Amino acid sequence: MTEGEPGKVFRLAYVPGVTPAKWVNVWTERMPDVPIALVTVPAAEAVALLRDGGADAAFVRLPVDRDGLSVIPLYVETTVVVVPKDHAATAVEEVTVADLADDDVLHPLDDVIEWPAARPGQPAFTRPDTTASAIELVASGAGLLLTPQSLARLHHRRDLTYRPVTDAPQSQVALAWPTDATTDLVEDFIGIVRGRTVNSSRGRTPAPPQKPAPQARKPARNTSTRRAAPARRKGRRPR
Repeated sequence: MTEGEPGKVFRLAYVPGVTPAKWVNVWTERMPDVPIALVTVPAAEAVALLRDGGADAAFVRLPVDRDGLSVIPLYVETTVVVVPKDHAATAVEEVTVADLADDDVLHPLDDVIEWPAARPGQPAFTRPDTTASAIELVASGAGLLLTPQSLARLHHRRDLTYRPVTDAPQSQVALAWPTDATTDLVEDFIGIVRGRTVNSSRGRTPAPPQKPAPQARKPARNTSTRRAAPARRKGRRPR
């Protein structure tokens, strides 16, 4: 583990919906001499922040432009549909894209889900700037919203709920950093994210323990002895 430099700070950016607390807590325990500064950044601006030197590493949502970046995919999120609590979708545990064919579906400008074909449902009357604004519109009855589950939780409202959409594309979260700025501190954080212990080698696969070289066998001792010749029987003396 790297020794902290006086005045050094590790700057970690993260996009909405990502909760970096568990990794930050490990960092604080292992690196008490290096404070960690958290920077919240919109998903669309995370890569630019890294390239401009505004953060040492960032939790981003894939896909991103990987030019000049190193990226470690971490986990995939379930896509859900956010609906008013009196919507028909609340009668079931999960829905499909086809179930939303007749609904107006909002498409915020900061949407992080990539659809390979046409988006589900009917286009809503407007495109809100942010997911937070789209949630407000769902609450007003203006349409539904498909979004990663973590964002639905982040913008939770009592009058709304959500259901998983089983066949919708999913959003993947990854750790990214500028390849040319892979510092010791970045390597240390990568180790924490990958679950390495304090004593494990940073970024290297530990070599398997070497077996001791076999010792040459000593020649076996010849313990056999020559068999003694059988004693001659003495013939009987003639009477």
